[in-house]
Amino acid sequence: MKPRKIPLRKCVACQQMMPKKSLIRVVRSPEGEVSIDLTGKKSGRGAYLCGQVACFKLAHKNRALDRALKAPVGPEVYEQLARDFLAVEEEFISSRDRDEEDGDE
Repeated sequence: MKPRKIPLRKCVACQQMMPKKSLIRVVRSPEGEVSIDLTGKKSGRGAYLCGQVACFKLAHKNRALDRALKAPVGPEVYEQLARDFLAVEEEFISSRDRDEEDGDE
């Protein structure tokens, strides 16, 4: 059997290509609301970030999310995303570790 293809995405901050499951998706919904999408299935324009706080801060500094989402992201949205990002980071890391363990078996 052929090995299964792993979809790759680029982090908008550090520009590294990584497997889609190891990145966090930030999505702008059709209504214009910006939020974090852990499932990767919400409708709207998406941008991917590494699961590291340093990459989030770099994306904020360089306004990378504004470019990737093709819409201005206000400072209050960045603050909300920062709170969400810190809250989600532990959950994301634990789910990623679980996925890696499942893949090893």
